[in-house]
This record gives sequence, structure tokens and C-alpha cells, in this order.
Amino acid sequence: MTPITKKIMIRYTFIILVMVLVGLAIVFKAGVIMFAERQYWQDVADRFVKENVTVRPNRGNIISSDGQLMASSLPEYKIYMDFKAGGEVKDSLLMDSLDWICEGLHQLFPDKSKAEFKSHILKGRKKGSRNYLLYPKRISYIQYKEAKRLPVFKLSSNRGGFHVQSFNRRKKPFGSLAMRTLGDMYSDITLGAKNGLELQYDSILKGKEGVSHRQKVMNKYLNIVDIPPVDGCDIITTIDVGMQDIAEKALLDQLKEIGGNVGVAILMEVKTGEVKAIVNMTKGSDGIYREMKNNAVSDMMEPGSTFKTASIMVALEDGYITPDQLVDTKNGVYMMHGRPMKDHNWHRGGYGVIDITKVLMVSSNIGVSRVIDENYQHQPEKYVEGLYKLGIATPLELDIPGAAKKPYIRKPTKENWYKTALPWMSIGYETQVPPMNTLAFYNAIANGGVMVKPKFVRSIVKDGEVVEEIPTEVLNPAIASPKTIEQIQTILEKVVSEGLGKPAGSKQFHVSGKTGTAQVSKGSGGYKTGQMQYLVSFCGYFPSEEPKYSCIVAIQKSGLPASGGLMAGSVFSEIAERVYAKYLAQDLEEAKDSTSILTPDVKHGDMAAARYILDKIDIETIGMDKADENKPVWGNVTHNPNQNITLTPKAIDEKKVPKVIGMGAKDAVFLLENMGLKVHLSGIGKVRSQSIPPGNTLVKGKTIQLKLQ
Repeated sequence: MTPITKKIMIRYTFIILVMVLVGLAIVFKAGVIMFAERQYWQDVADRFVKENVTVRPNRGNIISSDGQLMASSLPEYKIYMDFKAGGEVKDSLLMDSLDWICEGLHQLFPDKSKAEFKSHILKGRKKGSRNYLLYPKRISYIQYKEAKRLPVFKLSSNRGGFHVQSFNRRKKPFGSLAMRTLGDMYSDITLGAKNGLELQYDSILKGKEGVSHRQKVMNKYLNIVDIPPVDGCDIITTIDVGMQDIAEKALLDQLKEIGGNVGVAILMEVKTGEVKAIVNMTKGSDGIYREMKNNAVSDMMEPGSTFKTASIMVALEDGYITPDQLVDTKNGVYMMHGRPMKDHNWHRGGYGVIDITKVLMVSSNIGVSRVIDENYQHQPEKYVEGLYKLGIATPLELDIPGAAKKPYIRKPTKENWYKTALPWMSIGYETQVPPMNTLAFYNAIANGGVMVKPKFVRSIVKDGEVVEEIPTEVLNPAIASPKTIEQIQTILEKVVSEGLGKPAGSKQFHVSGKTGTAQVSKGSGGYKTGQMQYLVSFCGYFPSEEPKYSCIVAIQKSGLPASGGLMAGSVFSEIAERVYAKYLAQDLEEAKDSTSILTPDVKHGDMAAARYILDKIDIETIGMDKADENKPVWGNVTHNPNQNITLTPKAIDEKKVPKVIGMGAKDAVFLLENMGLKVHLSGIGKVRSQSIPPGNTLVKGKTIQLKLQ
């Protein structure tokens, strides 16, 4: 090798070596960037290089019919720190104020101590993180604003480094009230709605997303909105918070008392079909009742005796029977095509010969099944067609996801029909009807035969302006002739005033409706818990003369006793009376008819006050001259058969404990406290008992216990 060639090879080797070293340096630097500095550059990219960033709109609110906010999106935040922002000046300020900052964070978030916050912040400072999470949980807007008042945190994000990530979370101010109807959102609101009205109206509530990007303007990076987001609309529901609360409390109290498994209550406005309250309660494994499923619209169940009304209406409409036609129910047991049909009082000898009106009043299985079997045995398709004409099988197409498509009422075919099908079908077995459909049927009776679609949303609103009104939809303008409607209305009123539906009634106004008690066999049908179940129900409307609201109460329970009138009817009565008292401020005269004069339930107590009120509503009183209405006159009340009231004043011995049993709570407390006693109440209604017997020597300052009913 010549000297020249040797020099060339040395130079070549040197160049190759340099290139290899440069390559290694590049690879090394790339590795450092990819691994050691990955988070840093990722943070830089996230903060300064963002294109086509989605801007989330504000989700619309769900509002009750009485203007209460039932569901709303509220902001939540995660708080971060950029330890490189602000340079040495910020860092010095951070260290000088660290104790103050950590104490402030501890006061805001007590689950972490001051020392824990201090250690955590110093750890992030040592790392030099630009996106360091200060607190692991989401915080409220109020907490965020309080955090922003702390030293360093109050500075702009560029100078102080404190910044946040924003979220929207769905909040329900009334907690679980109507929870399954309103619906739920996923914890990450961007994933959308799960169920209920939230899901049904998701496209309206969620609005439209916008687009933005980051751009450097005058040495500052700004978020520039390219397409602004469009906030969602609000929806005004038909739910009334007060009525919902009344219905929920009444149902829940009864479920707890009888140990029910599932309970449903629906309150609907007769003319409009607006659902004012809807309650679905299921007993959890821990014994607590919760809204787990919208049973009111989804559960296909055998309706039991509430279905008898439809059967009788079919026969009335076809002209086969009249309300006063007689039916022999025998001794409470009757063989139907080889199977025994029993009335609930069969062990007491049955009802014998009774008319059609009383058949429904006492809910006679034999009476209804004989009427239907004897008139439709050879033409069952006519009976089934009659049921469909009544609208009880009409698909409601409710605006609630998960609602049952339509009731199941079997049509006769050679394959599925047998002789006992008709009689058992007529009393509510071998059919499946959701509670909402049953209510829609009874609502149509209350509405003079006009069947309207139940609705949950009244209107859609944007920025306070109504975008769309949701009108009342008529499903069937006449489910039956006016004559049949009038006949069944009269019968249903007597079911409550004289029949098994008495527990659903009220002393203040007339109620119409029908009880139901059905066995639900274990297996695939109905509710199941591995043993015989009972579905007790009551469906009706009030006031009878001018129906304003219809209501259904259905409770599933295990084992006996099971009574639709006592268990479901009493819940209906409580709902009706409280709704009537709170929302139906009408003259009592409007509730009177030619055959019945309603007399208010006047309690013992202040006779002067009672006399004043009774005079105003034209109720005759006897036994007491017109007294000075400015001071109380204590006494007793007697309700007379001729609809007048006797007021009997009684002298009060100031040295003796008076008898307050039968008085209203207000009068009893007023009297006793004015005599120097301390009063402790328990219960509601009239005074049922007093701890200090009447006539005992009065000792001022002593406590007397009053139990009310």
C-alpha cells in the first residue's frame, strides 16, 4: 500500500467513525426524547400544538312542570400544576408560600393532610412536571374558585402554573325522585345517556359540538374558536315535584309495612294525559327500596280483577247485559268446563244471586266469568275484538326507552284456545298488560270515553323560549258508546262507595275505581322470587263527578294476606287526598250531587271556628247560638244522619286536665298550652289518646303526650 493510499484509508476510516458516532448520538437523543423526556414533550404538544379541538356544549336541563330543576349539568374540575411556568420568580414564591398553600388545600380537601399535600407538591417540583395532578378527585366549581384564591394559584396559568381540566357532571337536585323516568348519564358525560328521558331526548339535550385550535398571538397562545358549540335545549316534563313526592312517600310507607317486593304508582291528568307522578320501587338484597327499573311502563303482568271492568264493558257495549241484570254466583264455587271457579268469600257461602253492578262491587270471579262465557262461548273472537275496541290493548308508544311495545291479549285460534280460556281471561288471567296501559284505559273512562296518550314531556325550551309544544295525542276518540261509559262510571263509583274499594275512598270527595288481586305463579310470568307471588292493585280516578286525575297503584308481594283494596287502595286514597288538598282548591259544593251531600269531617275542639266554617259552606248546625268568633268555645261535635251537625259547648275546668281525644292537633295543642301544659305530638290526624287522663289535677309545666291517628 502506497503512502497516499494509506492516508486515504485513514481519512476514510475517520469519516466513517465520525458518522457512526453522530448516528449513535442521534439514536441516543431519540431514545432520550422517546423515553426520558416523553412526558415533557407530550405536555408541550398538548399545551401548544392543538388543532381541531372539540368544544363541548352545555347539556340542556330537565325541568318539572312546576318549574323545579330536576337534572342539570354542573361543572367539575381536576386541578394541575405546571412547575416550569413562571421561572425562578414563581418557584421562589411557591416555596415561600408552600405552607400556606398546603394548609388551604387541606381545608378544602380534608381527606388529605397538610403534610401529604406538601410532600406531594415537592415531589412534582423535583420532577419538574408541567401537568402534575394536585388532587386525584374531581372538585366542584366552588372548590375550584376557593383554590384559585391561594398564593401562586391566583396567578394566570402562564405565570403561576395552576391550571384545570374541565368536566360536566349530571346532577339531580331532588336525588332519587323519579330517577328511572328522568334517566341516568354515564359518569363521563361525553359517553351520553343510559336510559329514561335523558336517552329519549338525548339529541335535543346534548346540543352540537364546536371546534377550536390553539394559536400564538402576540407571544401568547390563545384558544381560537372556529365553530362555536350550540348548547342543548331544556325539556319541560309533565312531572310535578310535589305530587311525585306525595306518591313516592305513600307507596314507600306501604311497601315497608307489608314487606312488598315491587311497587308502582302512577298519577295522570285525565284531560291531557300528563304523567304528574311515576314511582317504581324494588326491594334490594339489603332490604332498601330503590328505583331499579321502570316497572310502570315495562312490566308485562296479569292485571287480575282490574281487567274485569273491561270484560263487563264489552258485554254492556254488545247489549248482552244491563247493570241491574241478575247473575247466580252460587255458593262461591262454580265449575267452569271441569275447573272450579271460586270467589274470594267461597268459604263463607258466596254471594248467591246478585246484579251486574254488585258483581264488580264485590269483584265476583264467578259473576264476570259466567257473563262472558255464556255470551261469548261460541264466539270468543267477538269478545276479544271488543277488548281491542276498548283500547286496553292499544300500543301506547311511550317516549320512554324500555317501555313495553303492547299488551298481550291472546286472539282465539285452533292451536291456542281451549274451553277454560275465555272465563279465566275475563277475570284478568292469561293476559299481560303493563300498569301504564291499565291506567290509560281507566283514564279514558274518566275522560268520557276519550283515550289520550300518556306523555312525560310538555315542551322543549331554548333560552327561555318555547321551541316545540308537545300536544296531547288522542289515541281513541270513543272507546265505547256514551251509554256504556255512563253505566260503567256509575258502577265504578259504587265499587268504592259501597264495595271492596272502600279503602281507596275519601270523606272529602267521591272516588271511582276497581280493586285487583291476582296470583302470579313462579316461573317466567310476572315477578318471581321462587314462591307464589300476589299482585295487589287499585286503579281509578277522582273526583268522580269531574275527574281531574287518574291513578294506579300496583304492589307485588310474597304470600298472604293479599288485598287490592286494603293494600293498594289505601295508598291510592292517601295520594288522592293529599293531591286534592294541595292542588284542587275548589268549592265543596262542586263535589255534591243530587243524591249525596258531602259533610266535612269536623273534629272536636273550637266550636266557634267550626260554626264559622260550616256557615260559609251552608252546612246546618244545631245546639249552639252564634258565638263570639274571636275567641274559642270548646266542645264536641256530633254528625247526624240528616246531614246536619250538632255542636255541644263544654265548660273547661281550669284546674283539671281537659279531654282532648277527638280534637284536631292544632286545637288540642292550643288549649293545653294555654292551660300551662307542654305538649308532645306523635302521628297525624285526630287525637287518639292522651298520657294524662282527663280530670286529673292540672300541673303547669308538665308534659302531656298526645297520640294522633
